[in-house]
Amino acid sequence: MNAAAAPAERRRGDRRRGQRRGFSPGDAAPEFTDAPDSSLSDDSHFLAREAWRVVSSGEGAALPRILRTYLVARAALGLALVLAPFAAALGGLRTPMAVMLISLLYAGQAISMWVLRLADTQPPAMARSDTLTPRQWVWTLGVDLVAFSLLRLLDPAGQLNYAALLVLPVLMAGVLTPRHMALATTAAVVLVLLGGVWLAGGASGDAMVPLSQAGLAGAGMFVITLLASELAQRLTGEERKASSNLALARQQTQLNRLVIEEMTEGVLVVDRHATVLAVNPAARDLLGLDAYADVRLPLAHLPGLAALQQQVERAYQDGQWPEDSHEFTLVLLLGPVRTLQLRARFTRRAGLGADGGTVEDICVLFLEDMRNVQARLRQDKLAAMGRMSAGIAHEIRNPLAAIAQANALLLEDELMAPQQRLAHIVSDNVERLKRIIDDVLTVAAMPALQATEIDLVQAVLEITEDWRRTAPSALNAPHRLALDLPMLPLSACFDTEHLRRVLVNLLDNAARHASQGDGAVQVRLMAASANGAVALSVASDGEPIAPETERHLFEPFFSTRSRGSGLGLYICRELCARHGASIDYL
Repeated sequence: MNAAAAPAERRRGDRRRGQRRGFSPGDAAPEFTDAPDSSLSDDSHFLAREAWRVVSSGEGAALPRILRTYLVARAALGLALVLAPFAAALGGLRTPMAVMLISLLYAGQAISMWVLRLADTQPPAMARSDTLTPRQWVWTLGVDLVAFSLLRLLDPAGQLNYAALLVLPVLMAGVLTPRHMALATTAAVVLVLLGGVWLAGGASGDAMVPLSQAGLAGAGMFVITLLASELAQRLTGEERKASSNLALARQQTQLNRLVIEEMTEGVLVVDRHATVLAVNPAARDLLGLDAYADVRLPLAHLPGLAALQQQVERAYQDGQWPEDSHEFTLVLLLGPVRTLQLRARFTRRAGLGADGGTVEDICVLFLEDMRNVQARLRQDKLAAMGRMSAGIAHEIRNPLAAIAQANALLLEDELMAPQQRLAHIVSDNVERLKRIIDDVLTVAAMPALQATEIDLVQAVLEITEDWRRTAPSALNAPHRLALDLPMLPLSACFDTEHLRRVLVNLLDNAARHASQGDGAVQVRLMAASANGAVALSVASDGEPIAPETERHLFEPFFSTRSRGSGLGLYICRELCARHGASIDYL
């Protein structure tokens, strides 16, 4: 037997690697930037793309785009105002010089604004407030309101219908400014309309009909303002919702990637053509793939996975994973032959989508090494058996105590030799049953860990000396035991009583199978490696254990002796595992 006890630093379990490849064969999870994330999963890619189209400050955001269109329209309108007096002159109409001067100034300002692109110089302000900044308002709506009002008032006769131009600032105010500002702008426009009618009516002496028309036009402008403001608010709300959806999609993608990366079960995503779409680190390890290689290839192009591609294609044809293909034998070019357990899920079924096109099926394969599956099943069975055994052991204790007490009372009387022999047989078997019950309860409820750093040299020396004195005389312990201990102390984190139980069990087994010669049982303690590990071995000169027996040495309730419980080595292994040590037979 060979038992290795690890020092304090080996008690820390192995941690997963901090730098691991992402779930997608791309880069690591992105930060929340202002650009669309190309590494988003396929399920959230469409949502992210649509949300980005809506909220991006370039081609997607509606209000900045409307503002840029408004600047272009102002420049075109300015040119039209400059050319309108010349066209009117061809028809015999004379345009006041002041009107022409205002038209030229407005055209120059509008074209300058379009060339300078004020909307592009300050997009962050628009993105934050969803409305025009004061500077933008002054140089767009403010200029329009003043220019068109002056044109209307300087041409009260209405030779050129400048009043219609006032609809533009009213509409843009409803879209690009808060509602109270939009209503104030509309009110100013209505006053201009009424003022223009009053000036024109004052010259003719009859202003009732034009005033009515101006009032009706003003009411229509208020309606336009309210409708434009409502639509702008609805559009802004949709943009904010899309932006929130984009953030949620990115966060959900990062969470999904993190969970799948940390899964001990392999995850492999393939499409209908058996092309690998994604693979997590556990699947790379199981399939023998390079940790950083791009594997967006058909399975048949990857080493040893041609047979798996056939199973995937068959699953797509049948609409479900084949019943006879839940286990897959993988022959790696470099490494052992592995048997994997496969479970498949389809994210979508074949059929027609909402747009009438074929819906793409995505197959998600879950891979797990069959050795791990079988080990987990054994652990589950052992746990269930341990609970059942603990319950049975508790029930046996009471009648067993009664039997032991009754047998002790019988031995107090004078009995004939045959009866005394039978009573001693009962006593021996009662003690044997007590030891079995103690072992079962020890397995069911392992003692709490109380590991401290101890000197293994001193601890092994004390335990072996106690064993020499207390071992049964049939084992001839004083002469058959030989020690090989180092002169310098060797420290490790281990509970002293747990070490005593492990070492005594190994000594009993070694002495039971060793010869009767001196030094037939040897205990050796030494430093095993440069990293601080310590090896404690208990050896005997007995016959080697048969291979069919060796496979079951550390299984519970397995024993080659008719009177053994089969729990000794199993308890030793559990105690060693609790201290970060290992135990094996060589």
